[in-house]
Amino acid sequence: MILSRSVSVLHFYGVSSTTPKLLSQRFKVSFGSSASLRLISSLNRSDGKKWVRGFASDTEAEVERKGNDTFYADNAVSWKSLGLSDKVSVALRDSGFGRPSLTQAVCIPSILSGKDVIVAAETGSGKTHGYLAPIIDQLTNNALDSEHMDREERPRQLKNISLILCPNVMLCEQVVRMVNGLLGEDGNPLLRVEAVCGSQGWPDKQPDIIVSTPAALLNNIEPKRNRRVEFLRSVKYVVFDEADMLLCGSFQNQIIRLIDMMRFDEKQVSRLATSNITKPVELDADSLVPVDSEAEDDDDADFEDESISISDEEEEEEEEEYLDDITAQTPTIDNGTGPDIRKGWRRVRKIYTRSKQYVFIAATLPVNGKKTAGGLLKHMFPDAVWVSGNFLHRNSPRLKQKWVEVTVDTQVDALIEAVSSNNSNNNTERTMVFANTVEAVEAVADVLEKASIQCYRYHKNHTLEERANILADFRENGGVFVCTDAAARGVDVPNVSHVIQADFSSCAVDFLHRIGRTARAGQYGTVTSLYTEANRDLVDAIRQAVKTGQPVETAFSRKRGFRNKLKKRAFLKAGEAEEPQAVGV
Repeated sequence: MILSRSVSVLHFYGVSSTTPKLLSQRFKVSFGSSASLRLISSLNRSDGKKWVRGFASDTEAEVERKGNDTFYADNAVSWKSLGLSDKVSVALRDSGFGRPSLTQAVCIPSILSGKDVIVAAETGSGKTHGYLAPIIDQLTNNALDSEHMDREERPRQLKNISLILCPNVMLCEQVVRMVNGLLGEDGNPLLRVEAVCGSQGWPDKQPDIIVSTPAALLNNIEPKRNRRVEFLRSVKYVVFDEADMLLCGSFQNQIIRLIDMMRFDEKQVSRLATSNITKPVELDADSLVPVDSEAEDDDDADFEDESISISDEEEEEEEEEYLDDITAQTPTIDNGTGPDIRKGWRRVRKIYTRSKQYVFIAATLPVNGKKTAGGLLKHMFPDAVWVSGNFLHRNSPRLKQKWVEVTVDTQVDALIEAVSSNNSNNNTERTMVFANTVEAVEAVADVLEKASIQCYRYHKNHTLEERANILADFRENGGVFVCTDAAARGVDVPNVSHVIQADFSSCAVDFLHRIGRTARAGQYGTVTSLYTEANRDLVDAIRQAVKTGQPVETAFSRKRGFRNKLKKRAFLKAGEAEEPQAVGV
């Protein structure tokens, strides 16, 4: 925003022509206010999908008017009442989480049920601990059950682990910190967690939880056959954090490949376990079957994106390879005419016993269209339980928004005034200022420093180590943090009371993630958006959506740029204005 007409420093863009459709209202599941959260239930939709709802009687308007808590669950809802063990419940309370949030109160029982779960809830609603708590609980319980089993009754079994996938190193390290923050009675973390990303390679000793980026994981397991086989067989819980980002763009092929590997391993486990009619095959470390394929379900083979679809010929080859690999290990069925190992294989490929659980977490979730993140999930996990929040894609009642229209001559002064007024408040600890480009971040920081306002700079041109240090300093000391959208998604910085858009966001997803940096975990916050005449119509549409309580994404174009939509609207209005004149002639 520091602006000269000759140098494009802060660009006030229009809306991207590729803005995705977001989760439509028909997928919205309301949590309601904590005071009226009385029951958690699974609802069967007419289309067969299951949705989870926290039943409530208060509307969002009533919640805002009455000042009721819109973050925490009812006082009667405790960690233990959600199904968590005493050990995990105590660890959560000792870490400062006295009671669950509304989102956690709904998603924890869903994950504990063992079904695949898709959680789409607003930023700052407690989603990370919402999936960590039940997974840690199940892993610790499995470990205790294994210890109590007589050694003679159990083979050398592989250790059950969880895999958490994140889009970048910063989010991986944040999840690791959260896991390490849950301590047992001895003062040590409940489970051992390791990050496999950046400069951190594969751990020497297998941990309970592995947190990784998709590329780092594939680079570590694909070249080493034995490691890949043992890892795939050990993973029982797979979490995709920031799922909408992981299922789009450059991550998509990697995620699809990993899901296919996991599913193929499930089919192998199911096949081995049921092949012996009299006695199931014991699945211990010595009976592992190598996985060299990324076979996709028949149902998934029809996926429209040819870059990630697998042909029937490739699937046949994978079947042949699979059958060759297990022939020596799997007991055959003698039907009188000789052994028949292939009998029922195609049916087994579609109907098989599940041995892994998949959990997808997102704060924004495109759903309309086969190639969107939500469309992929509906196609690949049709029986998953969907959990959604009251304020998904909406303005939180704890968030106050200010709108300031600026020009080239006034935007610098408006920016300094917004930052200065916020810093003059004694209750304010942290301010985040967003710009669209690296150059814009540098320009904004230069202007603030010339106005004697010290600030941090955060963007992709910094190394991972530099970014980690900058974030750590900001978390500890507060101040003004000037950044690109690299800090808008998933990064948890407590007590951010003010978010300023120096550049107005270019799409609905960026807008929702930016404003989600404040008013988190039940706190209140303010967003100041500076916009130009070029953004006026878009801002008016967003403000109208906020005023009427509609999802914010309704203000954004779904298949083309917002400006083109406005041009068409203006053209139609002009035609209507000329029509009476033509009649008069």
